[in-house]
Amino acid sequence: MSVDPEARVPVLLAGVRDEFVSRPWMSPARYWAAHPGLIGGRDLRAGGTWLAVDPANRRVAALLNGQGTPAPENIRRSRGDLPLRAADTGELPRIGLAAYDPFHLVVGGLDGVRLWSWNGERVTEEKLPSGVHMIVNGGWERGDDNPRVSRFRPRFAAAPRPARLGSGSPRRFWGEWLPIASGDGLPLEDPRALVFRQVTEDGRIFASLSVTLVALADEGVRYDFCPVPGDVSSWHQVETV
Repeated sequence: MSVDPEARVPVLLAGVRDEFVSRPWMSPARYWAAHPGLIGGRDLRAGGTWLAVDPANRRVAALLNGQGTPAPENIRRSRGDLPLRAADTGELPRIGLAAYDPFHLVVGGLDGVRLWSWNGERVTEEKLPSGVHMIVNGGWERGDDNPRVSRFRPRFAAAPRPARLGSGSPRRFWGEWLPIASGDGLPLEDPRALVFRQVTEDGRIFASLSVTLVALADEGVRYDFCPVPGDVSSWHQVETV
């Protein structure tokens, strides 16, 4: 996340979705009758999403799996409904969190960016100050101990932010942000990699399945999506009107 309240485009988000490749999904669109104003990719197994955009209210909500105590099997719910609820209201959903496995929920809008983290026992709320921040499965990473964060946070911080919203190609609009978000040329097996691929002990493949870039401004929302991480040519702008 990049937050600069004084900029013409004050909030930028780069999000990488990591998941088992066998889990089916669809690229961003308006899928949810209960949330007709929202756009996001759809998880076909549970029906929710990992990131939702509300163009009318200049808002984005993104979910990361967290660490902690899993929810009991008999009451467990998919976390995929959380970004939908949060994008609709701009708040942490007022529901029983005990039914959810640990998560980090980021909600960005023109009023700022907030992060809620649930570890299965308690929830915390933090507001992100001006600057460039990275949130990983362990939470908001402020230090440099995480190899991915120490490699990419300064790269994003040094990249010029878009000066204003526009309708040009993803490469033209995002400039240096686009190749960085696409992996910045690092091998998939590099411990610092933003876009990665690994084979688990049981033979399943866990990998980065998509990358999203979102810009929020008074004029509107810019939403770009990459369904083939590492392939810069697969980036496209998502229609938001």
